[in-house]
Amino acid sequence: MGSRCRIRIGTSGWVYGPWHGAFYPRDLRRGAELEFLASKLGSAELNASFYSLQRPEHYRSWAAQTPDDFLFAVKGSRFITHMKKLRDAEVPLANFFASGVLALGPKLGPLLWQLPPSLGFDSARLAAFFDLLPRSTGEAAALASRHDERLAGRALTETDADRPMRHALEVRHPSFACAEAVRLLREHDIGLVVADAAGDWPYLEDVTSDFVYVRLHGAEELYASGYTAEALDHWARLVRAWRAGESPRTEHTAAPPARRVRGRDVYVYFDNDIKAHAPHDAMALAERCR
Repeated sequence: MGSRCRIRIGTSGWVYGPWHGAFYPRDLRRGAELEFLASKLGSAELNASFYSLQRPEHYRSWAAQTPDDFLFAVKGSRFITHMKKLRDAEVPLANFFASGVLALGPKLGPLLWQLPPSLGFDSARLAAFFDLLPRSTGEAAALASRHDERLAGRALTETDADRPMRHALEVRHPSFACAEAVRLLREHDIGLVVADAAGDWPYLEDVTSDFVYVRLHGAEELYASGYTAEALDHWARLVRAWRAGESPRTEHTAAPPARRVRGRDVYVYFDNDIKAHAPHDAMALAERCR
């Protein structure tokens, strides 16, 4: 097993009213949520970037509130995925990366691109989008320099070091449950998100890159239900197998297994946030995966 391969477990976002008292201390000041979360978990999915373009100072602040070994997965702009539907994406991508993503420095983890349920599998559209994605922070900085006037005076187009970048795709249309989609993601080295979503969206376990990205939205009720001890044991077994480099063929795979490797990084984010299950489930899974 690759000794450098890591398991990163966290939550999707960290500012939720119901978490105060249920996870955060009741007297925790507003704005201190991330620092508290980072004292318990090693990663978090950054969601604000999905809803609007942020600013470099926001990313710098988030990085400053977390330990040196903390990692952020960053959710790509919904303007690109839901409004443009991946078409004509070069300038929107330039704006997204110029908005400050690179200010996270070594704390920048994988980029998550969440597709809307209405967007079906289209190999040509996907391949064109994948070809635009930067595969290093140096490429991201170069792309960011092509931003438009909306980022004038507030753009970050430099990186402190040239590091590899990873991209993961969360699909929500049933047409993606096919071998052709898996092959396309493997050809472009894009991670297929393993999304547990109470049966609402495709659940696929195909490994398509050198890492595995998991989003746990709730087993019985979307965003609301917690995970039982038995369910967490099951996820721990899967996570350890992926980390060991395995790519098992199951009833939830659409293509032949990926080749066996020495190890993979695994990222797991709990999105069952409505009733504050997410942070507790994340800590319970992290304990099982130590």
